Amino acid sequence: MNPEELLGQNEGEAPKESPLISLKKDLEFYKETLREVAVEIMVEGLSAYPIFVAHQHEVALGEMILDSKELGTNWSIQASTLEEFVEKSIIQHSKQEMFIQSYKPADEFMCVFAIVPEGANFIYYPYK
Repeated sequence: MNPEELLGQNEGEAPKESPLISLKKDLEFYKETLREVAVEIMVEGLSAYPIFVAHQHEVALGEMILDSKELGTNWSIQASTLEEFVEKSIIQHSKQEMFIQSYKPADEFMCVFAIVPEGANFIYYPYK
């Protein structure tokens, strides 16, 4: 078996680009809007821990704020909070304090929960 077959590539086919490269591009495009939404979530007292859900499929988490179909981008973004993640058991209640300790300053970084076919993970992306 060839290494290309193990990687799911056909002979002569270029390796697929990581979806995170297109996510980075979209986050750059979205960052001012995301910062405004994060501040609004905190100022209104909804949460001290805003989380943005980045996805390329439908997701029942948070509220849609940036729709890729409308904006001609690769990723849609929904606004959520730590509290919703705990309520829906995405973050276990027993791990909530650990999450808070690792949460980066919301005025400097957006907390993004990136969902890809292989799984999902938290990413902190700087506003500047």
